Amino acid sequence: MSVQESMFRGFANPVDPTPRELRAWAYQPGSVPLHTMPADWDLLVSGDRLVGTLFDLAMDPSCPARRFALHCLYIYAADAIRTNFRAHPRRKLRKLVEEAESDGDEMMRYWAHNSRMLLARPELFTYPDWCEGGLVRNPRRLG
Repeated sequence: MSVQESMFRGFANPVDPTPRELRAWAYQPGSVPLHTMPADWDLLVSGDRLVGTLFDLAMDPSCPARRFALHCLYIYAADAIRTNFRAHPRRKLRKLVEEAESDGDEMMRYWAHNSRMLLARPELFTYPDWCEGGLVRNPRRLG
């Protein structure tokens, strides 16, 4: 049975979920609604340990939590770029951006484009767009 097909049984530690827990939740997000999660949960899970899982979820158009995963990717990219890659490795972000450009749908290509634009023009950062879901709710190409 795949992770998507397995029953989500909750997070052992919601502040630090495992990739397997996050993936299982993403395919059954109603089992633990976001409003019941710790404050700023999106910021907590948007780190290096889970970014690969978040990327896979965001790349899957059938994932019920896809928009949440994409939101977390915007947070990850902004955090990496705005800290001059002290928070997250440049090579990791570059690899994700390149994969989104080559294999992603329009939503993922917007994220890749916007990440590249932020790198070139840091003044394009606004907290509501990058960290509060604005670019997910209102998808557009920056620049």
